[in-house]
Amino acid sequence: MFKYVVKRVLIAIVSMFLLITITFFLMHTIPGGPFSAGEQKNLNPEVLEVIRARYGLDLPVHEQFFNYVKDLFHGDMGLSMKKLNYSVNELIADSFPVSAQIGFVAIIVALLIGIPLGVIAALKRGGVADMLSMTLATVGISIPTFVIAMLLMYAFCMEWAILPTHGWGELKHFILPVACLCLAPVANITRLTRSTLMEVVQQDYIRTARSKGLSEFTVIGKHAMRNAIVPVVTYLGPLVAGLMTGSFAIERIFMVPGIGRYFVNSVSDRDYTMIMGVTIFYGLFIMICTLIVDIAYALIDPRVRLDS
Repeated sequence: MFKYVVKRVLIAIVSMFLLITITFFLMHTIPGGPFSAGEQKNLNPEVLEVIRARYGLDLPVHEQFFNYVKDLFHGDMGLSMKKLNYSVNELIADSFPVSAQIGFVAIIVALLIGIPLGVIAALKRGGVADMLSMTLATVGISIPTFVIAMLLMYAFCMEWAILPTHGWGELKHFILPVACLCLAPVANITRLTRSTLMEVVQQDYIRTARSKGLSEFTVIGKHAMRNAIVPVVTYLGPLVAGLMTGSFAIERIFMVPGIGRYFVNSVSDRDYTMIMGVTIFYGLFIMICTLIVDIAYALIDPRVRLDS
């Protein structure tokens, strides 16, 4: 496994360099710039030149790239070009924990609901429980997250007035954002668990376990679920990276001070350093999650070998 981990780390380094390179040069091909749009266009040209020199934008693009990579090796992602006196490192460090808390809770809730629903649907195939589970899964996948957010806000914040529309810091502020974020994962986990478990229970080793007189709980919980859970583990990799790095729509609707807003605002503001920062952060996060998922395969299924 050690050789495999080293190999994956080397691949991740090459992938991150390609991601940084492509994003940096693609970003500079977008018309305009951080100090040539909006209110900045009315500034004195000499003032604009001083500002551009302050951020190194007066240099050729290839020199800007080498300077950025050099600073990045020292852990410095630069200063934000729109939030004055704030570094990208500080903005990510302040906002990521907020998104991570909501995302982590949403993932736990999705697993606690999705896996049991999938098991029940598979074992009661064609029954009422199966139809209800699949209906929930279809609804969760079909309806956009922001629509669910508006419906929940209307019901719980306006009609019944039992939850706040916005805010952060208390348990009640988690409920609606988590509910919105976990619905689609619940649907996907339910569908994955159901379809895989229906295949697994038809395998010969499950029939053998039942013929030995083992209880249904032991057969399903100890033998069948070990293989049925593998697709869910695969799905968890990008899911963890996606939810824990914030959702622009949910954070905007509920006014949550998370990192999700920077993924959109940095592009519209042409905040070059922030664009690079959130891209690198998300890319590194998803690579780590993918590596953890691959290692988890070997722990769940002994047949999986990570030596190559």
